Amino acid sequence: MAIEEEQKRRRERDFLARYNTGQKKHKKQIAFHKCKKRNRWVFGGNRSGKTECGAVEAVWLARGTHPYRKNRPDVFGWVVSLTAQVQRDVAQAKILHYLRPDWIEDIVMTSGRKDSPASGIIDQIRIKNVFGGISTIGFKSCDQGRERFQGSSLDFVWFDEEPPKDIYEECRMRIVDREGDIFGTMTPLKGLTFVYEEIYLNPKRDPEVWYEFMEWADNPYLSKKEIALLEATMDETTKQARRYGKFCTREGLIYPEFDESVHVVEPFPIPPEWQDTISIDPGLKNPLSAHWYAVDFDGNVYVVAEHYAAGLDVDSHADAIFGISERIGWKRDAKGRLTALIDSAAEAKTLSSAKSVSDLFYARGILADPRVNKDVFSGIAQVKRYLSRTNGMPDLYIFSNCVNMIREFKGYFWGSGETPVKRDDHAMDELRYYLMTKPQNKRPAAEKTAIQKDKERLMRRLKRS
Repeated sequence: MAIEEEQKRRRERDFLARYNTGQKKHKKQIAFHKCKKRNRWVFGGNRSGKTECGAVEAVWLARGTHPYRKNRPDVFGWVVSLTAQVQRDVAQAKILHYLRPDWIEDIVMTSGRKDSPASGIIDQIRIKNVFGGISTIGFKSCDQGRERFQGSSLDFVWFDEEPPKDIYEECRMRIVDREGDIFGTMTPLKGLTFVYEEIYLNPKRDPEVWYEFMEWADNPYLSKKEIALLEATMDETTKQARRYGKFCTREGLIYPEFDESVHVVEPFPIPPEWQDTISIDPGLKNPLSAHWYAVDFDGNVYVVAEHYAAGLDVDSHADAIFGISERIGWKRDAKGRLTALIDSAAEAKTLSSAKSVSDLFYARGILADPRVNKDVFSGIAQVKRYLSRTNGMPDLYIFSNCVNMIREFKGYFWGSGETPVKRDDHAMDELRYYLMTKPQNKRPAAEKTAIQKDKERLMRRLKRS
């Protein structure tokens, strides 16, 4: 009887076994755990459930019971917090919540007593691994400085909130020997930091980088009443960070409506009837941005391919544009020419030629029309309309291979004087030019039957008689 009671008590204390197993499931937490990438980040608002999944990931790895990864014996990992006090109150508390006492071999304290670890500062927890060995979770705080993060070889590092860049880079060195993992859970309150640049924008296209946004609505255990109370006193910029986990400056994103999980789709064959035109923002020293646009019969716009390069001459750009068009089977006119929209600035004569950029493209078989609407504010409003999810779905989709347009969407901010910051905006410009042409596509009329054609001939005869 005593054994049964002890087993029952342990089951009741086993919060890890009950994590995400009820009728309500946090789907984005599960997506984080299932991801096989080695550099994973959750950008989440307060109370979105981000810290919960970081703690569970650390305990699963240490115990050797991860349901979606190859488990290892004798795992060594770090949990990194901003300060020792934050460690005690947040990450440490979550780790202890999911660790059953009988799984703990030993606890080493920095301060406080190990028979009451929750009230002190933990240095290490030694955990019984199911393979028979002992795993270690060590706790670090960023205020210790980079030097305290040297020397060890690690299987994982969990950053609870955003670390300084030097500590992040030091920790990346620590996981090399064991081919370990880095994962971070954070609310981006510091603006456009290195995490924004290296993880969110991922300019080097590191295939091991993955991220997910979590917001209050993703947490099935957070009531709508509590959500309303939380956001009642927040301005829009604060709400973007604390509710949605979005990176913001005080000026704010121009397109907060852009959601990579909604607006970015995997490429698929575009029917010839959907193909519309190419839009170009010219640049020779600066990047030239060109995208291929298609419109379905419901008016949805698809950005299906891109050419984005700097330092090339017109011949090289034209060759690249024709090459991409050939690869995707893009339409041409009867003379084999391509049509495009282009910034009216391309009408100006170049310093090295008596011809304008649009003239030079024309001579190479690209009919670049400079008659575009360049009004910035009405153009931004038009893009916002296409991004907005009317009846749950937007009217604009970008193929995932258009990496530079996606990057620009994520880094397009208002500057001073209520104007966009003129940096990395080439794709944003030519997207506006295109959408301001009010693209639409009517379904082609069905081929008339022989009977219909006979009727029409009869009607014409009757009218003439």
